[in-house]
Amino acid sequence: MQAQKLSSYGSGISDTPLLGDTIGENLARTVKRVPDAEALVDVPSGRRWTYAEFDADVTALALGLLAGGIEVGDRIGVWSPNCPEWTLLQYATAKVGALLVNVNPAYRSHELAYVLGQSGMRMLVSAVVYKTSDYRDMINEVRSQFHDLREVVYIGHESWDSLIAAGSAATLDQLAERMATLSPDDAINIQYTSGTTGFPKGATLSHHNILNNGFFVGELIGYTERDRICLPVPFYHCFGMVMGNLAATSHGACMVIPAPAFDPAATLKAVEQERCTSLYGVPTMFIAELGLSGFASYDLTSLRTGIMAGSPCPVEVMKRVVGEMHMSEVAISYGMTETSPVSTMTRMDDDLARRTGTVGRVMPHLEVKVVDPMNGRIVPRGEPGELCTRGYSVMLGYWNEPDKTAEAIDGARWMHTGDLATMDDDGYLSIVGRIKDMVIRGGENVYPREIEEFLYTHPDIADVQIIGVSDPKYGEELMAWVVMRPGAEPLSAQRVRTFCQGRLAHYKVPRYVHVVDGFPMTVTGKIRKMEMRAQAEQILEQADERS
Repeated sequence: MQAQKLSSYGSGISDTPLLGDTIGENLARTVKRVPDAEALVDVPSGRRWTYAEFDADVTALALGLLAGGIEVGDRIGVWSPNCPEWTLLQYATAKVGALLVNVNPAYRSHELAYVLGQSGMRMLVSAVVYKTSDYRDMINEVRSQFHDLREVVYIGHESWDSLIAAGSAATLDQLAERMATLSPDDAINIQYTSGTTGFPKGATLSHHNILNNGFFVGELIGYTERDRICLPVPFYHCFGMVMGNLAATSHGACMVIPAPAFDPAATLKAVEQERCTSLYGVPTMFIAELGLSGFASYDLTSLRTGIMAGSPCPVEVMKRVVGEMHMSEVAISYGMTETSPVSTMTRMDDDLARRTGTVGRVMPHLEVKVVDPMNGRIVPRGEPGELCTRGYSVMLGYWNEPDKTAEAIDGARWMHTGDLATMDDDGYLSIVGRIKDMVIRGGENVYPREIEEFLYTHPDIADVQIIGVSDPKYGEELMAWVVMRPGAEPLSAQRVRTFCQGRLAHYKVPRYVHVVDGFPMTVTGKIRKMEMRAQAEQILEQADERS
């Protein structure tokens, strides 16, 4: 009789309890413990703060907000690339109980207008310009439409200085009284998910959500006040402000800003100059750093750990990160904005296979399960299904969108990620695709990720995406969108089929091949497969008309 397989369910056991603090209380505890430890370094400007100095500047800003009439629950936007003021505002808004609204620095006026209106923003703190973005012009273009927006403050401008100076009209006792009214369960942050369809949704997160997630990320990679974390990842995203800033301040570690936006040379220079022990990035960032012509000249021996997240890491890249960047304890993590963000993570002693083939095990104090998307039942280990997360990290909901919240979080408080995953016998998870990307061809479930990974092995293919297109016989057929390597001849469908023959099941072999220079993407780099499908249907329709 065959033994029954374990179900795809895991819970994170931990001897370390959850934090019951607000972000302001937690920062105060760190400041009391390590006042003279370095808290923040801005490499471009050379500015530095100890924890005592950092808290003093956060408090001065919080007093300015209080004096300006900011109430608990007011929304304050921040629209800027990475800079110290971004971080100061993150902690100042937490002290006064205002919700920090993260605005993507890549947004343009149309997207800014949506976020201003949807969040009901009262104040916006913004950069003046960065690269080709003139933030002031875009704000002036839309500001008159929003009566809730009472004040715009520009970083590095006299309006920022005026905000700080206004704090003289408020007292430390008033700030203490305000902080005493706050609860760890209060909403403190709205992060707009980029969305591959329609307008973005505002994931609303509490002190408890993001403080604990940052804390346990730091716990799993062993942060102490001796760690220095290089953060080339954006603060407007959870990767920067939670896994970076909150992981640091909850352990007394130092936050190092290498540049306003990702620059591979500036990143490695900051690691060398500041003797960073940890480095963050998505795989493409590490690939860019390793690809620098002068890579070998940087002294990266201070590194021991870091986090790679956002997409799967190729084995060869991970080998180089561990070997040549000295990051022997680098971790892989998986999550989403709606779960604050990290749900699963590899551990420091996991081998290379775990770090490249999985996204780790469930985080402490969280639950995960893999369910059949059709009936919601937990699937046996090894079988694909939708990954769901439950626990302290699940968002309060989408800001002012109860219907969309109900679509994402079920009655038992499970967050449905929309990602397809498998869980192995040891509880490690692998992401195999997105539910909405799954193609059903003649009754067979086809996971594009599997075919994409296979086609990456073709010597002429630089990048590839698989989509489903409608088909009268099978319901859906497969189309490969292919970016060719420089100098390679464009691939025909027949050449791709020949490459796949005998190596992929027949129903997984793409029927159509479309050669492109790149893929349509959101501002945060997510591929718009829905847009690709719409274009593909048009291409096939035109081909039918010609034939």
